[in-house]
Amino acid sequence: MNMETVELKVEMVGIHEKRVRKCLSKLKGIDKVEVEAKSEKVVVMGYAHKNRILKAIRRSGLKADFWSPQNELLQAYAANFTFNKFLH
Repeated sequence: MNMETVELKVEMVGIHEKRVRKCLSKLKGIDKVEVEAKSEKVVVMGYAHKNRILKAIRRSGLKADFWSPQNELLQAYAANFTFNKFLH
């Protein structure tokens, strides 16, 4: 099995980053976990199959799905969009 990089979108609220790391630490074959809480992106590197990774996160009670290019567009739009009621 080849080393794989799996990118996921995981709903991050409160202490979910800690929960994500804990549930992934129980899987065999995980070498590295990077969590970008602000963009709700989790990058997992290792030899575990991507479906096992997704299933483990969902089993811990978090909403998760595979990261898609559409997520990048939504993040860019949200970063550039400002809520300023005084400009109207």
